[in-house]
Amino acid sequence: MKKQSAFIYVIIFIFFLFILPGCDSFNQGNVQKVGMLVENTVNDQAWGSSGYEGLLAIKEEFDVDVYFKEEIQTQQEVNQAVEEFANKGVNLIFGHSNTYGKMFDTISSFYPDIHFVYFNGGYENSNLTSLNFNAHAMGFFGGMVAGEMTKTNQVGIIAAYEWQPEIEGFFEGVSYQNPQASVHMNFVNNWDDEERALDLFDQMNAQNVDVFYPAGDTFSVSVINKVKELDKYAIGYVTDQSHLSERKVLTSTVQHVDQLYLLAAEKFDDDELNGGIFTYDFQDEVISLGKFSPDIPNRFREEINEKVEKYMETDLLPNER
Repeated sequence: MKKQSAFIYVIIFIFFLFILPGCDSFNQGNVQKVGMLVENTVNDQAWGSSGYEGLLAIKEEFDVDVYFKEEIQTQQEVNQAVEEFANKGVNLIFGHSNTYGKMFDTISSFYPDIHFVYFNGGYENSNLTSLNFNAHAMGFFGGMVAGEMTKTNQVGIIAAYEWQPEIEGFFEGVSYQNPQASVHMNFVNNWDDEERALDLFDQMNAQNVDVFYPAGDTFSVSVINKVKELDKYAIGYVTDQSHLSERKVLTSTVQHVDQLYLLAAEKFDDDELNGGIFTYDFQDEVISLGKFSPDIPNRFREEINEKVEKYMETDLLPNER
């Protein structure tokens, strides 16, 4: 009788030994571990920092291990990083740039148990998702603020790349609010080249520009610091950069990347994150204007807030209505 009982326990033990590991297959949609790749650094006080905050938000929300790797810029580096993440049990990977779209598309089929997410691109497949910010509108409202607050009617855009949709939006916003204003525009052709950005700043400063929009990652902080020194104004970029100067940062065009990270993770956890290209805007509470400078008159704060609310209701910018 004892031998029979012992035999039964052995059978039960073997059953659970094989069945329990297999239970993970019923939870493949659940967030298990999360990885993030960044082209440069998570300490830029702009785009990279916001991604890292999103990663930490996922860690707190789901109580899972998270990993990140900086300076990942080539296909080979991506391949190595993804393989390392896969060996750790990561099943959700964020590439914190549009450049990761093609790289992820190249390798995603080799990792069917991992979902890949990146930003502002056109590549997608069954386990590859592109999350896009509608940056045109945030640029427009930032431009309205710049057009209202310039005293010299000279506004400057120092952008990373010409294709950034917020640049066209900013130009339109300045022109809508202040048709007399001239908009000076130049491009760093790099997200982080501070030296080049500051050279462009000096050129525009010599042309009497008094409101600047530094639409880049690391260099936006450097430009705003120069703005403070010379008693000019700036519109912050990607994060709320009012902490750099409460007065001199008139407002910021904020992309709440941390919220979009969390939203993507929640959808993935619920088995609702599909491969595809998805766009988000003010209406989705992932884009906003930052804190207003006390130098902005109350009447104009109310006006700009009303126009943002109207845009959220109608999906039409003021120059489209």
